[in-house]
Amino acid sequence: MYLVTLLGNMLIILAISSDSHLHSPMYFFLSNLSFTDICFISTTVPKMLVNIQRQSKTISYTDCLSQVCFGVGFAGVENFLLAAMAYDHYVAICHPLRYSVIMNLCLCVLLILLSLTISVVYALLQSLMLLRLSFCTDLEIPHFFCELVQVIKLACSDTLLNNILVYVMTSILGGLPLLGIVFSYIKIVSSILEMPSAGRKSKAFSTCGSHLSVVSLFYGTGFGVYINSAVTDLSRKSAIASVMYSVVPPMLNPFIYSLRT
Repeated sequence: MYLVTLLGNMLIILAISSDSHLHSPMYFFLSNLSFTDICFISTTVPKMLVNIQRQSKTISYTDCLSQVCFGVGFAGVENFLLAAMAYDHYVAICHPLRYSVIMNLCLCVLLILLSLTISVVYALLQSLMLLRLSFCTDLEIPHFFCELVQVIKLACSDTLLNNILVYVMTSILGGLPLLGIVFSYIKIVSSILEMPSAGRKSKAFSTCGSHLSVVSLFYGTGFGVYINSAVTDLSRKSAIASVMYSVVPPMLNPFIYSLRT
Protein backbone atom coordinates (compact mmCIF):
# COMPACT_ATOMS: atom_id res chain seq x y z
CA MET A 1 0.00 0.00 0.00
CA TYR A 2 2.86 2.38 0.81
CA LEU A 3 4.63 1.74 -2.50
CA VAL A 4 1.38 2.11 -4.46
CA THR A 5 0.74 5.43 -2.70
CA LEU A 6 4.24 6.73 -3.46
CA LEU A 7 4.17 5.60 -7.09
CA GLY A 8 0.63 6.86 -7.82
CA ASN A 9 1.16 10.31 -6.32
CA MET A 10 4.62 10.73 -7.83
CA LEU A 11 3.23 9.89 -11.28
CA ILE A 12 0.53 12.55 -10.87
CA ILE A 13 3.14 15.16 -9.89
CA LEU A 14 5.38 14.11 -12.81
CA ALA A 15 2.51 14.21 -15.32
CA ILE A 16 1.35 17.66 -14.20
CA SER A 17 4.85 19.17 -14.11
CA SER A 18 5.83 17.78 -17.53
CA ASP A 19 2.67 18.69 -19.48
CA SER A 20 2.11 22.40 -20.13
CA HIS A 21 -1.61 21.77 -20.77
CA LEU A 22 -1.96 20.81 -17.11
CA HIS A 23 -0.45 24.03 -15.75
CA SER A 24 -3.77 25.32 -14.44
CA PRO A 25 -5.06 26.06 -10.91
CA MET A 26 -6.96 22.76 -10.71
CA TYR A 27 -3.85 20.68 -11.40
CA PHE A 28 -1.65 22.99 -9.34
CA PHE A 29 -3.76 22.16 -6.29
CA LEU A 30 -3.87 18.48 -7.28
CA SER A 31 -0.07 18.23 -7.46
CA ASN A 32 0.17 19.84 -4.01
CA LEU A 33 -2.44 17.38 -2.72
CA SER A 34 -0.39 14.46 -4.08
CA PHE A 35 2.78 15.80 -2.45
CA THR A 36 0.91 16.25 0.86
CA ASP A 37 -0.40 12.66 0.64
CA ILE A 38 3.16 11.36 0.18
CA CYS A 39 4.36 13.33 3.22
CA PHE A 40 1.30 12.40 5.31
CA ILE A 41 1.67 8.65 4.84
CA SER A 42 5.46 8.87 5.18
CA THR A 43 5.16 10.15 8.75
CA THR A 44 3.73 6.85 10.00
CA VAL A 45 4.08 3.87 7.67
CA PRO A 46 7.92 3.69 7.29
CA LYS A 47 8.36 3.42 11.07
CA MET A 48 5.71 0.71 11.19
CA LEU A 49 7.45 -1.21 8.39
CA VAL A 50 10.81 -0.95 10.19
CA ASN A 51 9.21 -2.27 13.39
CA ILE A 52 7.66 -5.20 11.49
CA GLN A 53 11.01 -6.02 9.88
CA ARG A 54 12.91 -5.81 13.19
CA GLN A 55 10.07 -7.45 15.13
CA SER A 56 10.21 -4.53 17.54
CA LYS A 57 7.36 -2.25 18.59
CA THR A 58 9.36 0.50 20.31
CA ILE A 59 9.43 4.20 19.45
CA SER A 60 11.40 6.91 21.21
CA TYR A 61 9.82 9.89 22.93
CA THR A 62 11.30 12.28 20.34
CA ASP A 63 10.13 10.16 17.39
CA CYS A 64 6.66 9.94 18.89
CA LEU A 65 6.38 13.73 19.25
CA SER A 66 7.69 14.12 15.69
CA GLN A 67 5.01 11.75 14.39
CA VAL A 68 2.31 13.76 16.18
CA CYS A 69 3.64 17.08 14.88
CA PHE A 70 4.05 16.07 11.24
CA GLY A 71 0.86 13.98 11.20
CA VAL A 72 -1.27 16.85 12.50
CA GLY A 73 0.45 19.32 10.17
CA PHE A 74 0.03 17.37 6.93
CA ALA A 75 -3.56 16.41 7.81
CA GLY A 76 -4.28 20.12 8.24
CA VAL A 77 -2.69 21.02 4.89
CA GLU A 78 -4.77 18.35 3.13
CA ASN A 79 -7.89 19.69 4.81
CA PHE A 80 -7.29 23.24 3.49
CA LEU A 81 -6.23 22.00 0.05
CA LEU A 82 -9.55 20.21 -0.42
CA ALA A 83 -11.34 23.47 0.48
CA ALA A 84 -9.19 25.42 -2.01
CA MET A 85 -9.99 22.87 -4.73
CA ALA A 86 -13.71 23.22 -3.98
CA TYR A 87 -13.40 27.00 -4.37
CA ASP A 88 -11.58 26.46 -7.67
CA HIS A 89 -14.47 24.31 -8.96
CA TYR A 90 -16.97 26.91 -7.75
CA VAL A 91 -15.25 29.71 -9.70
CA ALA A 92 -14.85 27.52 -12.81
CA ILE A 93 -18.55 26.57 -12.94
CA CYS A 94 -20.29 29.62 -11.48
CA HIS A 95 -18.00 32.36 -12.91
CA PRO A 96 -16.38 30.79 -16.00
CA LEU A 97 -15.73 34.08 -17.83
CA ARG A 98 -13.85 35.51 -14.85
CA TYR A 99 -12.05 32.28 -13.97
CA SER A 100 -8.58 33.24 -15.25
CA VAL A 101 -8.82 36.62 -13.52
CA ILE A 102 -9.98 35.30 -10.13
CA MET A 103 -7.88 32.12 -9.99
CA ASN A 104 -4.58 33.77 -10.88
CA LEU A 105 -1.18 32.41 -9.88
CA CYS A 106 -0.82 34.84 -6.96
CA LEU A 107 -4.09 33.70 -5.37
CA CYS A 108 -3.21 30.00 -5.82
CA VAL A 109 0.22 30.44 -4.21
CA LEU A 110 -1.33 32.55 -1.43
CA LEU A 111 -3.88 29.81 -0.65
CA ILE A 112 -1.10 27.20 -0.47
CA LEU A 113 1.07 29.37 1.78
CA LEU A 114 -1.90 30.20 4.02
CA SER A 115 -2.79 26.51 4.35
CA LEU A 116 0.80 25.63 5.17
CA THR A 117 1.23 28.45 7.70
CA ILE A 118 -1.96 27.68 9.63
CA SER A 119 -1.22 23.94 9.69
CA VAL A 120 2.40 24.42 10.83
CA VAL A 121 1.35 26.80 13.63
CA TYR A 122 -1.36 24.36 14.78
CA ALA A 123 1.04 21.38 14.68
CA LEU A 124 3.70 23.25 16.67
CA LEU A 125 1.08 24.40 19.19
CA GLN A 126 -0.10 20.83 19.77
CA SER A 127 3.50 19.62 20.08
CA LEU A 128 4.33 22.31 22.66
CA MET A 129 1.21 21.38 24.63
CA LEU A 130 2.36 17.74 24.63
CA LEU A 131 5.79 18.77 25.95
CA ARG A 132 4.19 20.10 29.15
CA LEU A 133 2.72 16.67 29.94
CA SER A 134 4.52 14.05 31.98
CA PHE A 135 4.44 10.37 30.99
CA CYS A 136 5.13 7.20 32.91
CA THR A 137 7.79 4.78 31.65
CA ASP A 138 7.16 1.71 29.49
CA LEU A 139 3.91 2.97 27.99
CA GLU A 140 2.08 1.02 25.33
CA ILE A 141 0.28 3.01 22.64
CA PRO A 142 -2.70 1.01 21.29
CA HIS A 143 -1.99 2.13 17.73
CA PHE A 144 0.43 1.61 14.87
CA PHE A 145 1.60 5.23 15.23
CA CYS A 146 1.53 8.08 17.76
CA GLU A 147 -1.90 9.59 17.24
CA LEU A 148 -2.46 12.84 19.13
CA VAL A 149 -5.59 11.79 21.04
CA GLN A 150 -4.12 8.42 22.06
CA VAL A 151 -0.87 10.00 23.30
CA ILE A 152 -2.80 12.52 25.42
CA LYS A 153 -4.78 9.65 26.98
CA LEU A 154 -1.52 8.05 28.19
CA ALA A 155 -0.28 11.13 30.08
CA CYS A 156 0.12 10.88 33.85
CA SER A 157 -0.53 14.61 34.38
CA ASP A 158 -3.66 16.72 33.91
CA THR A 159 -4.74 16.79 30.24
CA LEU A 160 -7.79 19.08 30.43
CA LEU A 161 -6.15 21.94 28.49
CA ASN A 162 -4.85 19.52 25.85
CA ASN A 163 -8.26 17.97 25.31
CA ILE A 164 -9.96 21.37 25.10
CA LEU A 165 -7.36 22.55 22.56
CA VAL A 166 -7.78 19.39 20.45
CA TYR A 167 -11.56 19.60 20.21
CA VAL A 168 -11.77 23.39 19.81
CA MET A 169 -9.05 23.63 17.15
CA THR A 170 -10.26 20.50 15.34
CA SER A 171 -13.76 21.96 15.21
CA ILE A 172 -12.48 25.30 13.87
CA LEU A 173 -9.74 24.12 11.48
CA GLY A 174 -11.79 21.13 10.32
CA GLY A 175 -15.22 22.76 10.39
CA LEU A 176 -14.46 25.99 8.52
CA PRO A 177 -12.93 24.31 5.43
CA LEU A 178 -15.78 21.78 5.44
CA LEU A 179 -18.35 24.59 5.56
CA GLY A 180 -16.50 26.23 2.68
CA ILE A 181 -16.69 23.00 0.68
CA VAL A 182 -20.42 22.57 1.42
CA PHE A 183 -21.16 26.22 0.52
CA SER A 184 -19.18 25.90 -2.74
CA TYR A 185 -21.07 22.79 -3.78
CA ILE A 186 -24.46 24.29 -2.92
CA LYS A 187 -23.63 27.15 -5.30
CA ILE A 188 -22.24 24.70 -7.89
CA VAL A 189 -25.33 22.46 -7.85
CA SER A 190 -27.71 25.42 -8.10
CA SER A 191 -25.68 26.78 -11.03
CA ILE A 192 -25.60 23.40 -12.80
CA LEU A 193 -29.37 22.94 -12.46
CA GLU A 194 -29.90 26.27 -14.23
CA MET A 195 -27.85 25.14 -17.27
CA PRO A 196 -30.09 24.49 -20.32
CA SER A 197 -27.82 21.90 -21.95
CA ALA A 198 -27.75 18.32 -20.64
CA GLY A 199 -24.23 17.92 -22.01
CA ARG A 200 -22.94 20.89 -20.02
CA LYS A 201 -24.62 19.55 -16.88
CA SER A 202 -22.97 16.16 -17.35
CA LYS A 203 -19.57 17.75 -17.94
CA ALA A 204 -19.89 19.97 -14.87
CA PHE A 205 -20.89 17.06 -12.61
CA SER A 206 -18.03 14.98 -14.04
CA THR A 207 -15.57 17.77 -13.23
CA CYS A 208 -16.65 17.73 -9.58
CA GLY A 209 -16.99 13.94 -9.27
CA SER A 210 -13.38 13.11 -8.44
CA HIS A 211 -13.06 15.93 -5.90
CA LEU A 212 -16.32 14.92 -4.19
CA SER A 213 -15.07 11.32 -3.97
CA VAL A 214 -11.81 12.42 -2.32
CA VAL A 215 -13.64 14.78 0.08
CA SER A 216 -16.06 12.00 1.08
CA LEU A 217 -13.19 9.59 1.65
CA PHE A 218 -11.10 12.05 3.68
CA TYR A 219 -13.83 13.48 5.90
CA GLY A 220 -15.78 10.22 6.16
CA THR A 221 -12.82 8.26 7.50
CA GLY A 222 -11.67 11.24 9.62
CA PHE A 223 -15.02 11.61 11.37
CA GLY A 224 -15.13 7.83 11.75
CA VAL A 225 -11.88 7.90 13.73
CA TYR A 226 -13.01 10.58 16.17
CA ILE A 227 -16.52 9.18 16.61
CA ASN A 228 -15.05 5.73 17.15
CA SER A 229 -12.53 6.98 19.72
CA ALA A 230 -15.28 8.91 21.53
CA VAL A 231 -17.75 6.02 21.87
CA THR A 232 -15.41 3.07 22.39
CA ASP A 233 -12.14 2.27 24.15
CA LEU A 234 -11.40 -0.83 22.06
CA SER A 235 -7.86 -0.28 20.77
CA ARG A 236 -8.22 -2.68 17.83
CA LYS A 237 -11.25 -0.88 16.37
CA SER A 238 -9.63 2.50 16.93
CA ALA A 239 -6.43 1.37 15.19
CA ILE A 240 -8.38 0.00 12.20
CA ALA A 241 -10.27 3.30 11.94
CA SER A 242 -6.96 5.19 11.96
CA VAL A 243 -5.61 3.01 9.13
CA MET A 244 -8.71 3.89 7.11
CA TYR A 245 -8.05 7.58 7.81
CA SER A 246 -4.28 7.87 7.39
CA VAL A 247 -3.33 5.14 4.89
CA VAL A 248 -6.28 4.39 2.60
CA PRO A 249 -7.18 7.93 1.31
CA PRO A 250 -3.61 8.79 0.16
CA MET A 251 -3.49 5.47 -1.69
CA LEU A 252 -6.87 5.85 -3.40
CA ASN A 253 -6.60 9.54 -4.34
CA PRO A 254 -4.34 8.93 -7.39
CA PHE A 255 -6.73 6.25 -8.70
CA ILE A 256 -9.77 8.50 -8.23
CA TYR A 257 -8.20 11.47 -10.02
CA SER A 258 -6.43 9.44 -12.72
CA LEU A 259 -9.52 7.49 -13.69
CA ARG A 260 -12.02 10.36 -13.57
CA THR A 261 -9.95 13.32 -14.85
